[in-house]
Amino acid sequence: MLTKSSKNATREKIHSRIRKKLAGTTARPRLNVYRSVNHIYVQLIDDATHATIVSASSLEQGKDGKKHVAGGNIASAKQVGKLIAERAKAKGIESVVFDRGGYLYHGRVKAVADAAREGGLKF
Repeated sequence: MLTKSSKNATREKIHSRIRKKLAGTTARPRLNVYRSVNHIYVQLIDDATHATIVSASSLEQGKDGKKHVAGGNIASAKQVGKLIAERAKAKGIESVVFDRGGYLYHGRVKAVADAAREGGLKF
């Protein structure tokens, strides 16, 4: 008997196939994207040490207590992309490997990538 597959289970299968082919190093970490219905999360991961170097998300709050970015839309994805680029530059990282997380390279995922490129990251 076949079981029904959810969209997330399908995405995870695709992500595992992608992860077989790419890995982040200390010099060139992996830029991982995860998107939920309401938010988007981005991490720079060093797969050699299994450590997150830098992260950014649409959930973060600024110094004034207000959210920097709000919601799971393309505008917030662009802001998260710029934020991760700034933080990566501060850590001395200029080149990354892009991991789309099993999502199509379209919409919010593409917006994060384009904004990170505009922020100075190379991939």
